[in-house]
Amino acid sequence: MDGYYVFHVVFHIKAEHKKNRPISVPQEKKMSKKEIMLGNAAIVRGAWEAGVKVSAAYPGTPSTEISENIVKYPEVYAEWSPNEKVAAEVAIGASMAGVRAMVSMKHVGLNVASDPLYSVSYIGANGGLVFVVADDPGLYSSQNEQDTRLIGRSAHVPVLEPSDSQEAHDFTKLAFELSEKYDTPVIIRTTTRLGHSQGTVTLEERTAPEDKPYERNVMKNVMMPGMAKGRHLYVEEREKKMAEDAATMPINRIEEGDNKIGFIAGGIAYQYVKEVFPEASVLKLGLVYPLPEKLIRDFASKVERLIIFEELEPFVEDYVKSLGIACEGKNLFTLQGEYSANMLREKLKGETPSLQPAEVPARPPILCPGCPHRSTYYVLKKLGIHAAGDIGCYTLGAVAPLGVVDTTVCMGASISMIHGMEKAKGSEYIKNWVAVIGDSTFMHTGINSLEDLAYNRSTATVMILDNSTTGMTGHQDHAATGKTLDGTEVPAISIYRICEAMNIKHIVEVDAFDTKELERVVKEETARDELSVIIVCAPCALLKGQKFPYKVRPITEKCKKCGMCLKPGCPAVKRREDGTIEIDDTLCNGCGLCVQLCNFGALEKYGI
Repeated sequence: MDGYYVFHVVFHIKAEHKKNRPISVPQEKKMSKKEIMLGNAAIVRGAWEAGVKVSAAYPGTPSTEISENIVKYPEVYAEWSPNEKVAAEVAIGASMAGVRAMVSMKHVGLNVASDPLYSVSYIGANGGLVFVVADDPGLYSSQNEQDTRLIGRSAHVPVLEPSDSQEAHDFTKLAFELSEKYDTPVIIRTTTRLGHSQGTVTLEERTAPEDKPYERNVMKNVMMPGMAKGRHLYVEEREKKMAEDAATMPINRIEEGDNKIGFIAGGIAYQYVKEVFPEASVLKLGLVYPLPEKLIRDFASKVERLIIFEELEPFVEDYVKSLGIACEGKNLFTLQGEYSANMLREKLKGETPSLQPAEVPARPPILCPGCPHRSTYYVLKKLGIHAAGDIGCYTLGAVAPLGVVDTTVCMGASISMIHGMEKAKGSEYIKNWVAVIGDSTFMHTGINSLEDLAYNRSTATVMILDNSTTGMTGHQDHAATGKTLDGTEVPAISIYRICEAMNIKHIVEVDAFDTKELERVVKEETARDELSVIIVCAPCALLKGQKFPYKVRPITEKCKKCGMCLKPGCPAVKRREDGTIEIDDTLCNGCGLCVQLCNFGALEKYGI
């Protein structure tokens, strides 16, 4: 078994990885238990076995399953935090108190958590402190393809990158040990492919270390300028020591083979190299920052042609070239998107994949049948209003046939951006604009943005689309839903009262599916010369337990073939060849939006 652990047939022992650490041998020989696990679930198992006691996160694909799995372990306190910054600070506090703690997020979430990350890099860790960050090569569910390795380097925080589920498990355990050994937070970098693919994992028992005592240490834990200067010097020395030690860490290793070609690879890209070039020499990197200079030089000296195979940025390639070592990388492979074994075959072997992708009709992303956002966007489009958008399901209001959302940048940006538009062009300019944001995103960073508008006398209209969940990442709860990560019912924070506390005078709650009232409210509020908030309420149609009591059916003889019911783009509503309308019963959720739009009574609700 390659990686950090060496497994025997009937029992296993942990390989010694640092000086003066005894090898732990089980008292009784047992058959190792193995399970097939998602990479995200394997990370959780590794954290549990390592004795983690506190876990915090904000949901974000492809990292969401980490928290959804860790909450199943009663020994771990796990929470959904309002955002990634808060989640990081919760974990930092737990670490400072002396226990092992973990915070998980997707790559753009690390931007939100960067403020505490950069400072806790100087402070270090008492109990082991691990940041799990899931990158998204290929943009399956994200707005950019940033590379977490660059942030690790910038923050002077070591970065581990596993290549399969077993390593996801093993590296997580190792991360806590490295954190405590080197007095540093540690980043585990994963990707969509790793987190959402499955592999066999050998399970072990939980070994929770004793809590470390808390000791007051102002020079270490208080980042005032005078203290930070000294800690910066410490960080430099820590990083040099880790770079030296990296050459002998088992997670960085040379796999000798044909020396005509050699690859440096880590993470999921390593798997593709081994699949296509099993005979080649490979330098497998598990610690991708800081990089092991001595090991890289040694490997490069043994191969005739050196190729760096890494997704996204030329992170390793740039480092290797900085050492004066000739290598190839991004001259052969793209900066954009997810890598594959076929990419290696095509670029280095000139082979065309024998299996071509199936030709299927394009399926643009679309809001679900019964989605309350659809009626909101229908009204906005009817009124000719533009929407500054945000991150969530409602981003789909940008595409046809709705075509209302004009901007999407990051969490909470819709509210701030409409404020900027007003300050740039005046209040009349935004009379035909609104900011749209979901309930979870509002609780994440929208509150601060709305505070800015209230404080700086905006006249904008903000629409909070409250569907009672964090929809796009799979229906997670948040502070305004009244349930915690483990399902415990708690008092829900009122979005309405948050707005009231900001002294906003004009706050209206309206049913998302009451299109006439919604239209009236939007007209009234956008015409104001004061800040106003419209809270559009209706649960996500896919929420567990949410069920409309009706479906809709056509009355064909009344259909005038006008197509009004098709305008919102509900996938359950279709036009027959003769121009009349049919409703797909398997898709219809009975929201009744189409019924409201038909002026001829050609659609009717019926009980089910």
